[in-house]
Amino acid sequence: MASKLNIDNFIVSGNLIDIHQNKIYPASIVVSHKRIVNIIKEKKKYKNYLLPGFVDSHIHIESSMLPPSEFARQAVVHGTVATVSDPHEIANVLGVKGVEYMIKDGHQVPFKFYFGAPSCVPATSFETAGATLGVKETELLLKKDQIKFLSEMMNYPGVLNGDREVLTKIKLAHKYRKPIDGHAPGLSGQLLKKYISYGITTDHETYQMNEALQKIKYGMKIIIRNGSAAKNFDELIPLIEKFPALCLFCCDDQHPDDLLKGHINLLVKKAIQNNYDLISVIRAATINPVIHYRLDVGLLRKGDWADFIIVDNLNNFSVLTTYINGQKVAQKGKSLIKRIKPCLINRFNIGIKKESDFAYPKIVKSIHLIQVKDGQLITKKSKATPKISRGRIIADTKRDILKITVINRYRNTKPAVAFIKNFGLKKGALAGSVAHDSHNIIAVGVSDTDLTAAVNAVIINKGGLAVAVNGEISVLPLPIAGLMSDQSSETVAGKYEQLSDLIRKLGSQLTSPFMTLSFMALLVIPHLKLSDKGLFDGDKFKII
Repeated sequence: MASKLNIDNFIVSGNLIDIHQNKIYPASIVVSHKRIVNIIKEKKKYKNYLLPGFVDSHIHIESSMLPPSEFARQAVVHGTVATVSDPHEIANVLGVKGVEYMIKDGHQVPFKFYFGAPSCVPATSFETAGATLGVKETELLLKKDQIKFLSEMMNYPGVLNGDREVLTKIKLAHKYRKPIDGHAPGLSGQLLKKYISYGITTDHETYQMNEALQKIKYGMKIIIRNGSAAKNFDELIPLIEKFPALCLFCCDDQHPDDLLKGHINLLVKKAIQNNYDLISVIRAATINPVIHYRLDVGLLRKGDWADFIIVDNLNNFSVLTTYINGQKVAQKGKSLIKRIKPCLINRFNIGIKKESDFAYPKIVKSIHLIQVKDGQLITKKSKATPKISRGRIIADTKRDILKITVINRYRNTKPAVAFIKNFGLKKGALAGSVAHDSHNIIAVGVSDTDLTAAVNAVIINKGGLAVAVNGEISVLPLPIAGLMSDQSSETVAGKYEQLSDLIRKLGSQLTSPFMTLSFMALLVIPHLKLSDKGLFDGDKFKII
C-alpha cells in the first residue's frame, strides 16, 4: 500500500525483502525527492512484498525490435528498472552514431539504461558490416560517463592470439576503470584461463555446467541467460546454491512478443517456484549486477534512489507496481510511461534481387549442412548428397534440407548461398535484416521464387521481417537501422506473432524461427554459420 504526502514525498508499506540482511520484515519506506529517506520497521503484517527493481545484466535492446524508449514502456510492467545494454547491433550498422542514438533515445524516458562500448565491430573479418569501431572510436565511447563497460569480447581468438587491436581495447577499458564482458562459449582449460587473465569478468554464453564451474574457478561471474532463442536457465540455475554472489540474470536477445509476456521477473519466478533460495535469486536479479557494473540503481536502503517494486506474494510473484527514482512508472500491468515517437536512422544501400541470384553456384557431390538446434545458438555441421533438379541444387523438404542465403545490405554483391537442416519449412520462405552480428539480410526458403520475394520485401522496406508463400507477402517493417520499428510495442508484438504463426503453418516447429534465423549468421558461435562472404567454420575460424 502507498500513501501520498505530496508529489515528491510518499510512504509505501509492505513486507520488505531485505537482501542486505537476508531478512523479510514488515516496513514502511519513506520517499522524498526521489530517494528513500527512511525505512521504518512495522509490527503489522502485509499481503504485498517490497523488493529492489530488477536489472537485466546483458541485453541487446535492438533485438526487441523496439527503440530504448519503447522497450522501457514494457519492461517496467514486469518490474525491470534498469538494463546493462550492449548496443552492438546498431553499432554494426551505424558505428558510434548508432550508439549515441540509443543513449539519446533512452534518456527520454524514466528508465535506467546503461550502455557499453561494443568491442567487436565488425565481429570478424569474415563478414561485411556497416561500420567499424576501431581503437579510436572505442576510446571515444569509453571516455563517456554514459558508457559503463566494454561490451562482450567475442573475439576470443583475438584475445588468445594477442591481437594488437583487441588487447589495446582491453587496456583502454582498464584505463577508464570499466568492466569487461566476456563471450566464450565452450572455452575451457588453459585457453579459458588465459582469456580470463586479461580481466574479462563475466560470461553469458555458458551453456554447460562443467563449463560454468571452470569459469567460476578462474574468476568469472556467470550471467544465466533465458532469451527468445538461447535458453540456458535450466542447466545453470543450480549454480545459485553454491555461488549466489557470482550469478546474474539476463535475456540477451528478447523478441517483442516475449517482452510483452515478461522479462527478468520470469526467471526470478521460475527459480523461486523451483525452490531455490529466495534471497539468492533476488540477489542475482538486483544487487549483483548493480555492484558489478557500479550502477546508480537503488537497492532499498536509506539514501538510495527509490527504485523498487511491489509484488503480490511469493508464489505468483506478480508485479503490481514499479517505481524508478520515486516515480511510479507501472501499475497493475499497465505502463505509465508515455510513448515517444522515435527518430529514424538507417543504412541500407542495395537494389532488388533476381531469382537467378540465389542459384547454388555449381553442382557438387556433397553439400555442407548447417544443423539448427532449437533453443541454442550453437549449430552442428554435417554433409549430405544434394537434390538436383534441372541442373541446379535445390531444397529437399523430405529430408528437411532448405536453402539459406545472406545478402550484403551495405553494397551490391552476389548473395552467399548454402543449405540448412532442421528448420522445418515445407513451403515458402522467410527473410530479415536482423542477422547477428553485421545485420545483412538473411533468408531461408523452400523455393527460389519465395526466397527472392521475401528478400525483396525486406529491401523495399529498408529493413524488416518478411514471409513469402505462393506470391503472398507479409512484412514487419523495421525502419530504425533495419533493426527496430517506430510503432508501439503492442503493434510490433502483434505483427511479429502473426508472422511467427504463419511460419509455423508453413511447417517450422522452432520455438522462435526469426530469432533462430538471425543467429545463423553469427560467426563467433560454433560450429557452422553463413556470412555474406560464404560458409564459415567456427572451429577452424575460416571460410570453407
